Amino acid sequence: MKNPRMLWRLALCAMIVLAGWWCLAGRNRPLPVLPEDSALAAKLKDPAVIARGRYLATLGDCASCHTAQGGQAYAGGRSLPTPFGSVPAPNITPDADTGLGRWRFDDFWRALHEGIGREGEPLYPAFSYTSFTKVTRDDALAIFAYLRSLPPVRRPSAASGLRSPYNVRSALAVWRAFYFKPGLYQPDRAQSMAWNRGAYLVQGLGHCNECHAPRGAWGQIATATPLSGGEIPAQEWYAPDLSTQAHGGLQGWNQQDIMDLLKTGQSPKGAAFGPMADVVATSTQYLDDEDLHAIAVYLQSLPARSLPASSHSTLDSDSLTSRGGAIYAQRCAACHGKDGLGVAGVYPPLDGNVSVVEPTGINATRAVLLGGFAPLTQANPRPYSMPPYAQQLDDADVAAVVSYIRQAWSNHASTVQERDVIKYRHTPID
Repeated sequence: MKNPRMLWRLALCAMIVLAGWWCLAGRNRPLPVLPEDSALAAKLKDPAVIARGRYLATLGDCASCHTAQGGQAYAGGRSLPTPFGSVPAPNITPDADTGLGRWRFDDFWRALHEGIGREGEPLYPAFSYTSFTKVTRDDALAIFAYLRSLPPVRRPSAASGLRSPYNVRSALAVWRAFYFKPGLYQPDRAQSMAWNRGAYLVQGLGHCNECHAPRGAWGQIATATPLSGGEIPAQEWYAPDLSTQAHGGLQGWNQQDIMDLLKTGQSPKGAAFGPMADVVATSTQYLDDEDLHAIAVYLQSLPARSLPASSHSTLDSDSLTSRGGAIYAQRCAACHGKDGLGVAGVYPPLDGNVSVVEPTGINATRAVLLGGFAPLTQANPRPYSMPPYAQQLDDADVAAVVSYIRQAWSNHASTVQERDVIKYRHTPID
């Protein structure tokens, strides 16, 4: 057989068969339910450990995925969208039959660190163990102690919505062989304590790279350029590049700008909206200043980026420029200003705004269609919002005004086409 593609396919099929055998063999030998040793059991009941676990679970935004809309916290019921179908987030309350009630800490540690379930099954990477593997054992223990302290809620997991063949769990062994390597965070001795703390939080429990990095055809994170921005799978939002250096998405942001955005949802450089508004509302606003500072220190150390390829188109014609400018003057300038600088602390600037000039135009288009809603935070309990214009503007109008904004003032981003507006108009918010 001389066809290399056929040889590769046969080898892949053999790997999947072997992976299936391995997976089934593991599931036929479920771990026994054993009590924790006395020292570990005492730690799991220590109020200080539980309190730290609550902080860490908030930092990791665990409730966001493991809580259904209107449901009880951590009881599961939410389906996480992926390009391959939906993955239900499980119940992680201490219910014995539907949650973590029968789990020992070693089971939880293996899930977090290795992406392996209690019965030996490989977990789908919609659970971000590709990042959580960096979390220390002590932090994992604190989170487990907190989850064990919650009131148990009986709620069975929903059925998987993954399409065939992605619902063949055994095939994950092949994916893991190519794209996952367990490993704790290793401090960089050449860096400061604050830098290492920030790197640990961003790379590990914060799992920022899960959104803020491009992904390949099989859902794998592009590790060569961490935090360089990427489209959030199946959600039609773009998570921007997080470098503050030349050509980075946050170019020109200082440490206080980053801390303000994470704490309040707003900074002089822009406001959080879309999925990031949810992250601020449920997670980052509750971080202490030391951790916020550490995150900012780490992000400021990200390298400069290459100058983007010269693929940006200009506005198609003077008529489009005029149309977009007229819509902006009528609908937008009263809040964001003729100069695009906004009003400090009230309306975010559009000139140089990372959400405006990100490569795809998704965020600005969806903000015009759906409105822009900054998160409600303790530091900003009455945020101003932007009304949706989906009913007032047709697809051509939206394309014109977004294209105008992306190329006005100092902005030099690509134009948005009507076909893109049509696509994003009919994309669910979540």
